[in-house]
Amino acid sequence: MKNTLRQIFHSPKFVVGFAIFAAILLTVFIYPLVNPGDPLEMIGVGTFARPGAYVSMYDALKTDTETLRLADADDNRIAKALGAEDRVAMVEWFTTMGIDVSDLDIEDTDALLDLWNENYDPSVKPQGMTQAKRNYYKRLNNSLQEIRAADQIILADTDGETGELVKTGTVTKTDYVNVGQVANVKNLPLGTDNFGRDVLKELVSAAGTSIVIGLIAGTVATLIGLTLGLLSGYLGGFADDFIMFVTNVFTVIPSFVLLILISYSIGQEQRGAAVVALVIGLTSWTWTCRSVRSQVISLRNRDHVNLSKLSGHSMLRIVLTDILPYIASYVVMAFILQVSTGILSEAQLSLLGLGPKTTETATLGLMMNWAMLYSAHTNGSWWAYFPVILTITLISFSLNLMNTGLDQVFNPTLRD
Repeated sequence: MKNTLRQIFHSPKFVVGFAIFAAILLTVFIYPLVNPGDPLEMIGVGTFARPGAYVSMYDALKTDTETLRLADADDNRIAKALGAEDRVAMVEWFTTMGIDVSDLDIEDTDALLDLWNENYDPSVKPQGMTQAKRNYYKRLNNSLQEIRAADQIILADTDGETGELVKTGTVTKTDYVNVGQVANVKNLPLGTDNFGRDVLKELVSAAGTSIVIGLIAGTVATLIGLTLGLLSGYLGGFADDFIMFVTNVFTVIPSFVLLILISYSIGQEQRGAAVVALVIGLTSWTWTCRSVRSQVISLRNRDHVNLSKLSGHSMLRIVLTDILPYIASYVVMAFILQVSTGILSEAQLSLLGLGPKTTETATLGLMMNWAMLYSAHTNGSWWAYFPVILTITLISFSLNLMNTGLDQVFNPTLRD
């Protein structure tokens, strides 16, 4: 056993796959301790908040300030205020006015503003430009001028007696607060999803649930396939023909179509994570059964098996002690592939809306389904779906890499 483990962990492919999978498992176990709470808690009212650190404006205004004079502060404000659409619109205005912009870099804020300040005149009415478009350019120009000209923002509150606005304070351009002193700061490395939920916390929880589904489905499929394969291969005759008939029936019917039909018939309210895993396991055992059967057929007439038969040992003992140990490595590899298949099948089912109940827990497939339903892929909200795709890829890749490493260790024809 020790020598076998040494050989396994000397396989580079197995070690890399094991390291990736172990890192994912450690994250699943450790991150909830660092960031506890319900992963499905809706912390945002809006949808698809961008990744970053969020500071409470209310608390920031009540935090002691420090005066900092940064030379490029105004330039940064203007560069941030000028969105991609505004920059394109400015270039369109230059083109309409016949100004050469062939050498202009639209991302060069200083050059763009210099050209704008030199040429823009709100009184000019370019030919063919609508009044609404001219008003847009006026508002854009006023906004840029206000950013440079305004030195402070006045804070006001309503007087309880007179009902009039009363000045309560000012915020100048040079006022800065230390984020560590603000009472409420929320870090969202992956932003929020369409329901306003922390995507990173949801992703970690979903990865753990999907792995559990894969483990349950893999265990069920492997046990069924192993049991039927052992019986079919060892007994032969009518038992072999009957088991192979059932296996061939399940093989002819596309397993994913069968999975869809069963999941749909169960109903949304009854489809928990364990039920979905069980259904996946019950529909994906056929190739394991056929493979185990072929292995057992090659072993059942070996000398040590015949000796056990002559010694009067029971069929159960012969199968468990004289056959199963010889195919144990293959069973382990089959189990790993079944786990990977279970995770991918759940993702496919959930994308079709046939996964676990959406109100109880998150899975990787459900996160993809939510992102697709709320058009995250069309509105640029990459953080709602790309990390999910990457996680599914890493889990599947690590499991298949581990399986390839084991195959190289236990299959003599693949050894270097």
